[in-house]
Amino acid sequence: MRTPVAYFLLLSAILFSLGTASVLLRRNALRIFMGVELQLNAVNLTLVAFSRMHMELDGQILAFFSMVVAAAEVVVGLAIIVAVFRRTSTTDVDRASVLRG
Repeated sequence: MRTPVAYFLLLSAILFSLGTASVLLRRNALRIFMGVELQLNAVNLTLVAFSRMHMELDGQILAFFSMVVAAAEVVVGLAIIVAVFRRTSTTDVDRASVLRG
């Protein structure tokens, strides 16, 4: 018995909505960053669900490359957050203007 694709799409929509709410409502840089990662995972779930529905591997390959790019983004993003934290002793995004030249 196969799980309907609509279930995966509903879960993906819920995850994407939670990620969007996290990005829009939070002031902590780490929570915003986690919201963006949640959005990326929701998109990857959608890609894999449609790939499974059409019995093609294209969506799964695209999701794999998206995860590779997300891993690189995590490294750069966390380095920026650590640099801001060392400079301001906070991860509040309203105080990130101190990095301006």
